[in-house]
Amino acid sequence: MGYQETPWDIDPDKLLKSLTGKFRKKFFGKTWTIVVIVLAVIALMGSFYTVDADQVGIVLRFGKYVRTTEPGLHLKIPFGIEQAIGVKVEKNYQEEFGFRTQSAGGKTVYSTRPYDTESLMLTGDLNVMDVEWIVQYKKKDPYKTLFNVRDIIKTLRDVSESVMREVVGDYTFNEVLAKRLIIGDTVRERMQTIMDKYGVGLQIITVKLQDVNPPDAVRPAFNEVNQAKQEKKRMKNEADEVYFKVIPEARGTAVKMVQEAEGYAAQRVNQAKGDAARFDLTVAAYSKAKDVTRRRIYLERMKDVLQGVGKKYIVDPEQEGILPLLRLENEK
Repeated sequence: MGYQETPWDIDPDKLLKSLTGKFRKKFFGKTWTIVVIVLAVIALMGSFYTVDADQVGIVLRFGKYVRTTEPGLHLKIPFGIEQAIGVKVEKNYQEEFGFRTQSAGGKTVYSTRPYDTESLMLTGDLNVMDVEWIVQYKKKDPYKTLFNVRDIIKTLRDVSESVMREVVGDYTFNEVLAKRLIIGDTVRERMQTIMDKYGVGLQIITVKLQDVNPPDAVRPAFNEVNQAKQEKKRMKNEADEVYFKVIPEARGTAVKMVQEAEGYAAQRVNQAKGDAARFDLTVAAYSKAKDVTRRRIYLERMKDVLQGVGKKYIVDPEQEGILPLLRLENEK
């Protein structure tokens, strides 16, 4: 029977090396497997990105623009090689000038801080005016928005303020108050032209003047002037109302009187012509038979006179005893 090595005869160094080798082989084998799996998961998760419905995706490779993607699910190179940036192209953005909104909702709260450096402007008739306005815009070209201008908000605000001052300077104080819509449209068109020239990639939707007032120092005097103008306008309206009521009535009365006078004149003329014609006929008849004509005229005249006398009694002056028979005392 040969010699068998007992545990007490094993070399500790050999045993330690044997166990360490097996452990290293198993441990590093599993570790690399786990690392590969983790890297695969990370690569898989980093390879997909989603662009929302109101966005477009701007893909950068090592910081350089490579493509633009539409809304939906897309692939990219993981591990930071490609980076996707979502840009909202359907959202309406807004910038406020001369005021700031602290909270919007059921009751809007505005900042009490003055923004005179933005809002105070000089009109064409050399009056100072406090103008507050808003600018609404969209990002129509995401590439230009991200890469052509370092600070699009500051650029937008500088351009808007410059153009607004230029346009307000072309109008008088009262014209600015009365032509807000025209001024807003003019500012929007000029801003869009400048933005396109700079290649900012913004679309100016609207420019709206919110409030136009004189500065606080002269506002009481301005209000008094406005009240006087309103009073003048009210009095003028009342005068116009009386004018348009009395003048047509007077004109109608004048026309009526003229027509009545013309009618009376025509009547008198026609009557005079008829009397003259009848007189001419009478003269002609009288010249032919003077006695007959004289008698006829006398009888016609007596007929007209006697019709209004009432009862008539013709008594022969030579007749006697006839009066008691008439009972004249009962006659009325």
